[in-house]
Amino acid sequence: MKYLLATKEYMTQYFAEDGTLTPATVLKAGPVVITQVKTKEKDGYEAVQVGYKPVAERKLAKAQKGHFKDRGLFGVSREFRPKTKMELPALGETINAGVFAPGDTVAVTATSKGKGFQGVVKRHKFAGGSRTHGQKHSEREPGAIGGGGGRAGGRVAKGIRMAGRMGGERVTVRNLKVLAVDADANVLLISGALPGVPGALVEIRG
Repeated sequence: MKYLLATKEYMTQYFAEDGTLTPATVLKAGPVVITQVKTKEKDGYEAVQVGYKPVAERKLAKAQKGHFKDRGLFGVSREFRPKTKMELPALGETINAGVFAPGDTVAVTATSKGKGFQGVVKRHKFAGGSRTHGQKHSEREPGAIGGGGGRAGGRVAKGIRMAGRMGGERVTVRNLKVLAVDADANVLLISGALPGVPGALVEIRG
């Protein structure tokens, strides 16, 4: 299993040798440092914890300083669990963008853009009502939500799709391709659009 933390930079276009154009996202990937290795014997499961983005000591709590010890001080810490049995890395080991290679298939996780309070047409892709046949201002209304003596028994059923806050959720996009790698500059080029705003934290799993 390959894993890395990155910062989303911007989107661009990637031209392959045969002239094929692919929309792509540029990521500032790593380096990350192994801050903790969890084992089944000691912790009940296997996992690797990594630290990303070094910060000043004054920005960390006392517990965080004690946890990182002499491995560095990091503003971001994430944990990766291997899907299969694998050799766990050593404490303090550094991983950079060179862990991935062009052609690798990865899954990317990030927090999607917040879109505020939205209606059912935008949030849930409702078709809305007709603009004719007696309707005046109800083209984007949700319609009936229950009530009466229907299936829900005169109440609004749990989980019914209604207007509300949209976005700002943890989103994972799978089966993306690594198009190019610059290990010296710690830059990855990944196919397609990724969730999140520029500058968002991105988790990459291979």
